[in-house]
Amino acid sequence: MASMLTKLKQFKDLRSQAKTMQNVLSQETSHGSGAGGKVNVIMDGTQKIISLDIDPTLLVVDQKKKVEQGVVDAIAGASKELQKIMAKKLQSGEMTMPDLSSLK
Repeated sequence: MASMLTKLKQFKDLRSQAKTMQNVLSQETSHGSGAGGKVNVIMDGTQKIISLDIDPTLLVVDQKKKVEQGVVDAIAGASKELQKIMAKKLQSGEMTMPDLSSLK
């Protein structure tokens, strides 16, 4: 029984660490662009898209493929920037990954 209580406490601690990590990341923002800078995305550190801006010159039928690829490129760029931000925070010790080995 004590082992089960220990596991529950470890799980609660992990959830708390994950929530702290999510709060830290939600304060970060990153930018990505596509279609030659005519499609721009801003997302927070939890990868929630905060804004999407598409240049009005792309909003015509014959630009559909360019807009679609621009959105994909912008999101990919913002995600890559977030990965760099997370790596920097982990290296600096500002953020730590939860230790999952204790759950075995």
